[in-house]
Amino acid sequence: MSFFRKMKDRMFKSSSKLDEGLDAIIDEGADEAPLAEAPAPKPAAPPEPALDPRREPEPDPRPEPVAQVTPDPAPEPTPAPSPEAAEPEPKAAKPGLFGRMLGRSAEPRRALDDDMLEQLEELLITSDMGVDIALRVTANMAEGRYGKMMSASEIKDLLAQEISGVMEPVARPLPIYPKTPQVVLVVGVNGSGKTTTIGKLASQFRAAGKKVVIAAGDTFRAAAVEQLQVWGERAGVPVLTAPEGSDPAALAFDAMGKAEAEGADLLMIDTAGRLQNRADLMEELAKIVRVIRKKDPDAPHNTLLVLDATTGQNALGQVETFQKMADVSGLVMTKLDGTAKGGVLVALADKFGLPIHAIGVGEQIDDLAPFDPEDFAKALVGVE
Repeated sequence: MSFFRKMKDRMFKSSSKLDEGLDAIIDEGADEAPLAEAPAPKPAAPPEPALDPRREPEPDPRPEPVAQVTPDPAPEPTPAPSPEAAEPEPKAAKPGLFGRMLGRSAEPRRALDDDMLEQLEELLITSDMGVDIALRVTANMAEGRYGKMMSASEIKDLLAQEISGVMEPVARPLPIYPKTPQVVLVVGVNGSGKTTTIGKLASQFRAAGKKVVIAAGDTFRAAAVEQLQVWGERAGVPVLTAPEGSDPAALAFDAMGKAEAEGADLLMIDTAGRLQNRADLMEELAKIVRVIRKKDPDAPHNTLLVLDATTGQNALGQVETFQKMADVSGLVMTKLDGTAKGGVLVALADKFGLPIHAIGVGEQIDDLAPFDPEDFAKALVGVE
């Protein structure tokens, strides 16, 4: 199964889907749309009363004599149908050839007017895209199309194009530098998926021929160390650890020396989860960065912020705080297979412009893949 198909099948399965909202908007105003391209037939003129040859004509009240109609001695004629039966039934209107080719008669359509644009804006805002991006996207959609009759599929295609355009500039893979070891510091709040993301990235880089070392910098949570060790064994990547409760900055410093001695291409350093509103924990992260730079002034070469898609608009505050404390260089979004609405990734791209390196839709090794803006936009709005 391709990652796009997997992403489309899993993304937003537990939330109010954006594509369902778009269908509802079109259906709500579909009765405003004209029916078929072909005009309805004009009502037939009332038929003349049928003359029954078996009956004598009524006498004319006028004084002039009227000629009598004498029936020919022909066989008994078939009685004429009654006026009700004689009236022809109007034929059902058929759509024009172009309309039939497009299947328009089977798909509701609605005018792209002010009411529809307002509903689209509300839908995008409730999908965690934020007010600014919702207003701009709908304005772009209306340009040159205002008042045009649109179907749900046309709106989805148009919306996917607009979202893809916003995401295109930030879709970049994690850069690999010639200098080794390249230090990748991974940060994020509790439960965002840092440890799993490190294991998946390490396995993928190892499969690509890179020599990878992992440092288990979450020295306060034994489960995180054990989880990394499982991933390390699975990927054939060594995991450097320290006794529980050790200084994570000291572990990071020692890991840099060992990675250099072993000729590693990449050193990935895990860190303990921390809330962005805990000043003490954020200062501890800043200390790790300061100690690393004593060994290499350019390190860390990448600082990846792992975001949980289910946090919605809270992700904006996380990026802002972590960027100040750890100089975040790129993002990874996880758990798009949960209850996430996903639109927050569009808001992040628009507000911060940070590279989005990868997104995750599950727990398996192949459930993390490089970010593709077109595939993401299509999955978000429900385009096949």
